Amino acid sequence: MTNEIQRRLVHATGGVLPLGYVAELYSYRFLRNAFTVGVLAVVLLETLRLSGVADWRLFDRLTREYEQENPAGYALYVVSIAAVCWLFAPEIAVPAALMLTFGDPISGLLGSDERRRVKQSFVLLVMFGVCTLLALPFVASAAAVAGAVAATAADGATPTVAGYVIDDNLTIPPAAALAMTLVAGL
Repeated sequence: MTNEIQRRLVHATGGVLPLGYVAELYSYRFLRNAFTVGVLAVVLLETLRLSGVADWRLFDRLTREYEQENPAGYALYVVSIAAVCWLFAPEIAVPAALMLTFGDPISGLLGSDERRRVKQSFVLLVMFGVCTLLALPFVASAAAVAGAVAATAADGATPTVAGYVIDDNLTIPPAAALAMTLVAGL
């Protein structure tokens, strides 16, 4: 199994926590607290990794080249989901998290052979469709579409600011949550 597929599978496993909330296995408070503990854990892991104290092969397999000197995507992923869980109501935060946990790895697998700054149209259409379907059980269709458009835009391009790649793991959940909130009027 290639590193890219392994990264995408790890990515999708993050959907277990929001889905547990949807299945009513635990409260929204528990979900927020679980992601908060996750933030503390990734801050510790990234501090160890970036300082060179922890040089584990797992990091080599699950991080990309541009993440070697910067916070890794998995850390940004946990931070962004925790942030939307604390800042937005469950009907907004949960689909925003699911767009990252399931939409992004599907899009990533479809576009993983390309080295483009903007993904191909068919990949963006799949991302949009998956994200819309993920949001529809939670919000009205207009809000679902708005969230999917925002998530797709965040996923579609990889901007660089001052030499730092703005990872979509950081931008998909807040972009989707803000768009859904604006359209839903919450």
